[in-house]
Amino acid sequence: MQTNIKQLGTLVVAIFAGTCLLSVPAKADTAAGEAMFKAKCAACHGANGKGNEILKTPDMTTADVQKKSDADLSSSITNGKGKMPAFKTLTPDQVKDLVSYIRSLKK
Repeated sequence: MQTNIKQLGTLVVAIFAGTCLLSVPAKADTAAGEAMFKAKCAACHGANGKGNEILKTPDMTTADVQKKSDADLSSSITNGKGKMPAFKTLTPDQVKDLVSYIRSLKK
């Protein structure tokens, strides 16, 4: 009986520890976001994120873009906005990485 209680206690602790580890949000990877930006966004937004006058894409370094919430930026990336296409094939982590990189462009 004692052994069963010890095993049950060990199991409960293991499940709790595993749950805690799984619930920790992944940290955004700015370097991965930069690579993704160059591959998916730079053609319209410029390699430096400063936008394109001809295409009328926004300058990502400005306060107007930087003041947007992460949720707003994520939504624009995932669902598109205006002439910008939706990037629905990106994973949530990839979107998070892109948002992190956009934040790093702040003036």
